[in-house]
Amino acid sequence: MNTPNKITLFRIILIPVFIVVFLCGIPDRKTADIIALVIFSVASMSDFLDGYLARKHNMVTDFGKLMDPLADKLLVCITLICFVKLRGTDSVGDYYFPTWCAIIIMTREFAISGIRQLAADKGVIIAAGMWGKVKTVVQLFMCIDYIIMPEFLYDLGQTWFAVTGVVLMYLATALTVISLIDYLLRNRKVLKITCK
Repeated sequence: MNTPNKITLFRIILIPVFIVVFLCGIPDRKTADIIALVIFSVASMSDFLDGYLARKHNMVTDFGKLMDPLADKLLVCITLICFVKLRGTDSVGDYYFPTWCAIIIMTREFAISGIRQLAADKGVIIAAGMWGKVKTVVQLFMCIDYIIMPEFLYDLGQTWFAVTGVVLMYLATALTVISLIDYLLRNRKVLKITCK
């Protein structure tokens, strides 16, 4: 297994660690959020690192094409589930995270994963497109905003984090839909093959 693939697996391993830290809030909520932010940031940066190394050193593999997007989806989707659990009601105030946003984003991710799997069964590997990559970057920044928002909402200015959080959330949702449409249009020939 080459280095980029090992980094991808490392990112997947970090996910359950993130879940335990973020949901359990140990030793306290503020410390847990900061640790969760570090874990999420490291996982996010590893995404760019493994892609860069794979392209630079010509180490792109079918495993990487399938597992790298899957690792991204797992990281984002599980983080969204955590948001709905911790930030999913109006009682938490300005850093409320809407359930409908999580549903739209996760539905897209599962749909694309299913299509990729069908294509792989036919011997066709579908790599991520540009819109999908932009969508992923925006989602990562949105997640970072919502992980740390409660701890700095009042320290650094309520308006800043409230506005950026909402803007990134709507932008991520819009890009999710756009990237899905682009994905279906770009791969319509592959879809025809997989549906036979």
